[in-house]
Amino acid sequence: MSFSHIPVMLYEAVDGLNIKENGIYVDGTAGGGGHSNEILSRLTTGKLISIDQDPDAIKTVKERFKDNENSIVIKGNFADIKELLAERGVFEVDGVLLDLGVSSHQLDTAERGFSYHEDAPLDMRMSQSGTTAEDLVNTLPYAELAKILNDYGEEKYASSIARGIVKAREEKPLKTTLELAEIVKANVPQKVRRDGHPARKTFQALRIAVNGELDVLKKGIDSAFELLSKSGRLSIITFHSLEDRIVKQKMAEFCQGCTCPKDFPVCVCKKTPRAKQVTRKPIVATEQEISENPRSRSAKLRVLEKI
Repeated sequence: MSFSHIPVMLYEAVDGLNIKENGIYVDGTAGGGGHSNEILSRLTTGKLISIDQDPDAIKTVKERFKDNENSIVIKGNFADIKELLAERGVFEVDGVLLDLGVSSHQLDTAERGFSYHEDAPLDMRMSQSGTTAEDLVNTLPYAELAKILNDYGEEKYASSIARGIVKAREEKPLKTTLELAEIVKANVPQKVRRDGHPARKTFQALRIAVNGELDVLKKGIDSAFELLSKSGRLSIITFHSLEDRIVKQKMAEFCQGCTCPKDFPVCVCKKTPRAKQVTRKPIVATEQEISENPRSRSAKLRVLEKI
């Protein structure tokens, strides 16, 4: 099965890297290779390293770029970008692109368990290995489940949904996506059921927990920034407020100079900015792109440059 994915803000994200034709770039979330393909089209003697933890994505990208001598494909998590590149003798790059969130392929492949629209095993593993969503909903105590739904899904009814999950699993283990979706529906007010699918935030929360996405993002941003050469660019697309908040805060840290109290007559901390914002405000998808690809509606693109 081919790994299909419509790249969001394709040209905006790649333009943000300010590609040099002989530079070294990393697509840390290769997916179906959409952004990778655009980066490769702008290189002559440069190299692109495409990374993904999903075996389906790696198979697709390797096949897609098998005849391109500028392409290097690595299976791994972008949080380990420094180690993955060091193993190949790469210690500095000119740009890193991260397209976060779930790919179209992962959402549309029912058996991967990311979607609440079709019945499938409760999986949600991007790497297809390790702890599943089924493991979490059947083993975690009520308090931990409620915290995951609240913190990672920003779910207003986290407590009642978690209670519903615990009650249901006392009768039999939860195995499928639709079983979980029905439990969510039964444990939120009627008005919530009319405002989009009530299971959306629960599925987001469990997916983030299963894949450790927020911790991965924090580590990945730090590692990617360390790898950047002077004038190197970091271009990141987020899809929900939790991701965007982390990216915004991390980029602000890199761009911050003196942290001395305002009443100090002179700077004693000696801190200077390590980067500058290329995008003062996040770039969002155009109305045309949203109409063609509704999943781009919540996307935000932020770019910075190392100095």
